[in-house]
Amino acid sequence: MTTTTRTTAQGAAESASVAQTLRLLRGVWHEHIAGYDFSGNELTDDPEAARPGPLPFEQLVYLDLDGDDYRQTNVVVRGRPAHTRTFTGRIVDGILHFDLPEGAPDIVGVSAGPGTVVFGPTRLDGPAARYAEPDWVRHLGNNQRTRTTALYRHGVLVRTLTANATRINEDPTRRLPWDPRGADGPVHDGSAQTTVYREESK
Repeated sequence: MTTTTRTTAQGAAESASVAQTLRLLRGVWHEHIAGYDFSGNELTDDPEAARPGPLPFEQLVYLDLDGDDYRQTNVVVRGRPAHTRTFTGRIVDGILHFDLPEGAPDIVGVSAGPGTVVFGPTRLDGPAARYAEPDWVRHLGNNQRTRTTALYRHGVLVRTLTANATRINEDPTRRLPWDPRGADGPVHDGSAQTTVYREESK
C-alpha cells in the first residue's frame, strides 16, 4: 500500500468515526418531526412515545461534543406543550455511551458510515424489550440533516418518525433568542431521567 493510499484510507476511516460525525452535527438544529403508520399515512397523535403528544411538532436540538463528552438538549417549540429533555454521554473506544438511570439498557451511538450515526440499545432483551427507539441520523451537508426512528413497545413495532432539520446556529453553548425558555440560562438544563424502561411503564 502506498503512502497516498494509506493516507486516503486513514482519512476515510476518520470521517466515518462516531466522533467525526458528531462534530459534523455540532450546532443548533430546528427539527420538523412527523410520524407515520406502516402504510405511510401521517399520524396526528403519538400515544406510545416516551413522552406522548400530538404530531407533527417542532423542536430545537442543541448538540455539542466537547472532547469525548456529548450533550444534547431538545426543546419543543411548536405542536406540543413546551418541554425540555437533555441527554449526555461519553465516547469510549470509539463508541458513544449514553448516561441513563439505573435499570436502563446500554444505549450507544455507533457509526453507519461517513456522516451517519445510529443511536440504539446494544441488546433488545431486558428493559430494551419494553421500550426501544433506535435513531438513524444522517448529515446531508449544507446545514441539513435527517433523523429516522422506529419505535418498539414490548418487542412490537408501533410507528416510525422522520425529522428533517436545518442547522440554524453553529454555537450550541448559548440559547437562541427565541428559545421558549428565554435567551438567558444554561443550554442543558433538562433531565435524562426516564421511566420508560420500568416494568410498570406502558
